[in-house]
Amino acid sequence: MKVLFTGLGSIGQRHLRNLRKILGSSVEIFAYRVLREVPMLDDQLQVVKTGSIKDRFSVVEIDDLDEALAKKPDLVFITNPASFHIEIAIKAAKAGCHLFIEKPLGISHDGVKELIEIVERKRLVVFVAYQLRFHPGLQKVATWLNEKCIGNLVSASLILGEYLPGFHPYEDYRLGCSALKKLGGGGILSQIHEFDYALWLFGKPKRIFALGGKLSNLDVDTEDTASVLMECQYDGRTLPVSLTLDFLRSPPHRTCTIIGDEGNIVWDYHEKTAILQSRLTSKTEKFNFGDLERNQLFIDELKHFISSVNKKEPCVVDLRSGYTSLQMALAARTSIETGEIQVLK
Repeated sequence: MKVLFTGLGSIGQRHLRNLRKILGSSVEIFAYRVLREVPMLDDQLQVVKTGSIKDRFSVVEIDDLDEALAKKPDLVFITNPASFHIEIAIKAAKAGCHLFIEKPLGISHDGVKELIEIVERKRLVVFVAYQLRFHPGLQKVATWLNEKCIGNLVSASLILGEYLPGFHPYEDYRLGCSALKKLGGGGILSQIHEFDYALWLFGKPKRIFALGGKLSNLDVDTEDTASVLMECQYDGRTLPVSLTLDFLRSPPHRTCTIIGDEGNIVWDYHEKTAILQSRLTSKTEKFNFGDLERNQLFIDELKHFISSVNKKEPCVVDLRSGYTSLQMALAARTSIETGEIQVLK
């Protein structure tokens, strides 16, 4: 098998490390790299001071994309800034490659329909990389919802806050992708995982309204805070779902609280718990995922992608699903900019 990476920043290196763990030396790896500014990192994002990515992971580095695609890779990992995702994905799809695309799918709607047409015509496997789909705590939440453990859903509140300068300790946050709108930065696109798992748990919203913007003294050129309200339909009933996103909170905070007319569910990423309180059974059930290592989520999503390619089956987050979460995020950003409710079709 031949694999091409387009970009080896922190997330590209993580997938590279995991790919070698899973497939060992059986895979031939190429990398299309332009800037090569990010140092070699370990799983904790600490700089590895000895050796090089090229030598440690047996990577052939190429500085021209057409030359890299001429190697006829089976899989292409699109792990450079989001502003380049669609352009590179289209070229790779035209070359007949299966695609692993880091979130977000892109930074606008431009080119997405063309990519979908090529992928579906060539019957390619595409995975948009949302590793929270493999989180055991959220999977437990999904099971409780499917079993209607808290009755009819009344509301859901998703919160994600984390201090941007602490994202990547090895770099100046002002130069990173999350700080720059042109590269796909901002709280909405950088923290798009919350839109994806809201889509997974509650379905595609009908309407979206958002407030926010650059409200802090962070040196960024895009929104650092967003409060988003989405009108979903769940079991034929209106369900308000709110998202609160920011680049400021320290220590970081990530929770999902779901209220039903017969109980409630709380998932807490950092406390490593999912708790169900049900009036139907008068019981409290606590699911602990304290032994979960963060990198396991990335390993699981990578195994899922490889398995889907081998079996020629759709991924849990395929191209169309990845585009839906992007549509949701872009609608929220447009609502902030215009002050208007956005209707999703």
